[in-house]
Amino acid sequence: MLRALLLTLSAVAIAHAELCKPDAQNAFKVRISIKTALGDNAYAWDANEEYLFKAMVAFAMRRYSSKSTTQISNVLLCNVTDRVSFWFVVTDSSKNVTTVPGSEVEAAIRMNRNRINSAFLLSDKTLQFLKITSTLAPPVEPSTPVWLIVFGVVLCLIVAGIVFLIISGIQKHKKKNKDSTERENLEEKVEVTLENGIPCEALDLKASHINGVFAADDERFTSL
Repeated sequence: MLRALLLTLSAVAIAHAELCKPDAQNAFKVRISIKTALGDNAYAWDANEEYLFKAMVAFAMRRYSSKSTTQISNVLLCNVTDRVSFWFVVTDSSKNVTTVPGSEVEAAIRMNRNRINSAFLLSDKTLQFLKITSTLAPPVEPSTPVWLIVFGVVLCLIVAGIVFLIISGIQKHKKKNKDSTERENLEEKVEVTLENGIPCEALDLKASHINGVFAADDERFTSL
């Protein structure tokens, strides 16, 4: 009985070794850069971290398909290196000797990429699934709502327009007053006219001055 059990386990181990190897069908390579991501707070990659990775992949498969019964034991890791890179496959839970199609595994990983990254305190750049394209980062929302920015711009334009109208109105009013003053000054002066062909000085209506030419003639005739 014990011998049969050992033979079964050996057969399973050999089958798993054939399923999980570099560039095997439905296998994915992972590269992790813990030191780059966390610096002095970097943690060691050990058996516990491998267990967590298997658990997260199993979680992703179950969450991707409600019909999935993937267990942690269905996630196989191989070719683990000290620089933290390895290959993994997901075996079919019903047969355990065949792998889940790579397209399903990829879809499950992409769907739960943020959850997997968060579990290891990493990002798409420091936890790389080499055959799986990185997920798009969620759009960054500005701290100030867009509508408030637009409202502020429109309000500034309106205020600028009002200020412009006020300044232009003041300038027009000043110009109008200046023109009116100049017109009044011109009306107070009498233009030079010709009297019997002789140019005469204009009368200054305000000072009531008499034209010097007529004054001289009056004196001449008076003396005669």
